[in-house]
Amino acid sequence: MQVGIERCSVVVPTVGRPSLDVLLDALAAAPGPRPAELVLVDDRPTGAPLQPDRPGLPPVRVVRTGGGGPARARNLGWRTARTEWIAFLDDDVVPDPDWYQRLAEDLAALPADVAGSQGRVRVPLPEGRRPTDWERGTAGLATSSWITADLAYRRAALATVGGFDERFPRAFREDSDLALRVMDTGARLTRGTRWITHPVRPVDRWVSLRVQAGNADDVLMRRLHGADWRERADAPLGRRPQHLAVTAAGVAALGLAAARRPRAAAVAALAWAAGTAEFAWARIAPGPRDRAEVTTMLATSTAIPPLATWHFVRGIVRHRRVRPWRGLPDLVLFDRDGTLVRDYPYNGDPALVTPVPGAREAVDALRARGVRVGVVSNQSGVARGLITRAQVDACMARLEELLGPFDTIQVCPHGPDDGCACRKPAPGMVKAACAELDVAPARCVVIGDIAADVDAAAAAGASSIMVPTPVTRKSEVAAAPRRAATLTDAVGAVLAGEW
Repeated sequence: MQVGIERCSVVVPTVGRPSLDVLLDALAAAPGPRPAELVLVDDRPTGAPLQPDRPGLPPVRVVRTGGGGPARARNLGWRTARTEWIAFLDDDVVPDPDWYQRLAEDLAALPADVAGSQGRVRVPLPEGRRPTDWERGTAGLATSSWITADLAYRRAALATVGGFDERFPRAFREDSDLALRVMDTGARLTRGTRWITHPVRPVDRWVSLRVQAGNADDVLMRRLHGADWRERADAPLGRRPQHLAVTAAGVAALGLAAARRPRAAAVAALAWAAGTAEFAWARIAPGPRDRAEVTTMLATSTAIPPLATWHFVRGIVRHRRVRPWRGLPDLVLFDRDGTLVRDYPYNGDPALVTPVPGAREAVDALRARGVRVGVVSNQSGVARGLITRAQVDACMARLEELLGPFDTIQVCPHGPDDGCACRKPAPGMVKAACAELDVAPARCVVIGDIAADVDAAAAAGASSIMVPTPVTRKSEVAAAPRRAATLTDAVGAVLAGEW
């Protein structure tokens, strides 16, 4: 089946760098059909709203994370999009003029087992002189695999694996981790024909020290994907073994000196100095060798080995035990009476719809992270003749006035003896909500106050969290697989990935 570009959303996480304007200008000027929308994810903790409006852009939507890092920003972007494909671009790249056309061609008629298509990257280096150490490092993006500077994924593939692992706090390894998890499902990733230019971003002279924090992320990659993760992700080892050896020599020299063993200390110090000098020359030799570059390389080459080792050890300690990333659910369904609002039996009066403490904040917290929300409610009062369906609908409308709009509302008007497939603990309403929103039940959580809510979730293949009330039977509470004291706690557990 052909995939038109109108079935694709473009997601750009940004921290408001000036390069964003260059990217937006390129997207506005490019010819050809536009994607369904451009989602700008503002990852700044604070700041004035972005002003992306300019003629020629696709429909633009701006969402904010409040500051959470690139993985969380990309997750919010794709979760709020509703198209079949999600194309990620970094905010410091410049797409070629034919990028829209090439993207459409890259995605057209891809077989179902292809979950992603990577664009091609060029990194312009200065003419007339050798590149600096930072420029050479950036140039490595041109040959890197599965980087989200330009990578389009099927939305369904992202949902299946829970998106980007937000335990990767930097723009480093989070894209490789995602690619490996997607390929672990049996899907394939391909390379397309579209191109972007990735300019070398201006940095200060100490940037090479800050990037050493990525050594901790490499530990997480090994914990998650095994010892062969580098081969699978096409990620070279680099100089970590040498950094460990140089650091060990330096520590040994200090220890031996403190132990008053001067000859052994001198040998260790000589090994440290030789290793440090070799590292510095390896960085200086291919570069411009001007005074600024040489002094920077000498200073940072002394600090990098122990700093890299420190972050590596920090990663070992921090990531002693890790679980596979599950991410956030795609949908959270709430029981109404006793869970979202106080339970007035067979209520048909909108004036009595009273949210429980923290209900609005809890539901809004899910919306803010791109998780869709819905209601699944038994209303047997209709079958019993105690209330009308119009009264039920009026109460639901009042609920949305108080708590904001829900993506789906499912109501069962039948009685306990009607034998319907929708009344909880039957799974009908949960399945119907998932089908309406094209969500796999395994990516859905049901939050309710009684066993019927928990059992409906289990029967549908969804997860559940029980929030008991004083009238919930103790046997039901004991049998629930997951429990929370309050609605706020239940939603907090969902947002923490504990579902």
